[in-house]
Amino acid sequence: DFPASVWEIVLSGCLSKSGLRPFYNKAEKETAQKNIERLGIADLSDKCYRDLSGGQQQRVLLARALCAADKLLLLDEPVTGLDPVATADMYTLINTLNKNGITIIMISHDTEAAVKYASHILHIADEVFFGTKEDYLKSRQGKIFLNTKGD
Repeated sequence: DFPASVWEIVLSGCLSKSGLRPFYNKAEKETAQKNIERLGIADLSDKCYRDLSGGQQQRVLLARALCAADKLLLLDEPVTGLDPVATADMYTLINTLNKNGITIIMISHDTEAAVKYASHILHIADEVFFGTKEDYLKSRQGKIFLNTKGD
């Protein structure tokens, strides 16, 4: 049971920047507010995190991560447990963040989404593949894993 508000969760992403200071400064609060707005969760700021839907919780955690690191995000299965609508929303949001200059490294078993949204793919199985999405689609590993036929 975790009774923190959305605002508190997102702001906690700034902890690594605060050092030994016991309080957040104005810039950290502005960063948290910017990321709350960026992820479309401003209306949830005062709500308790535990009362949110899975998709809303994922957005809160993504806003928190953006407070901690605004140039690179490492995401491990970011859509696990989300319904199809929330999953599509999350992938759209991740894609938008990437187009706005944030590097995304994502671990996913959702290969179709990876192929749809990623610019590069690292596929680790019996053999390792790393390359562009286009090269992956033409590769032996890509054809086997995606069950497609070559040209």
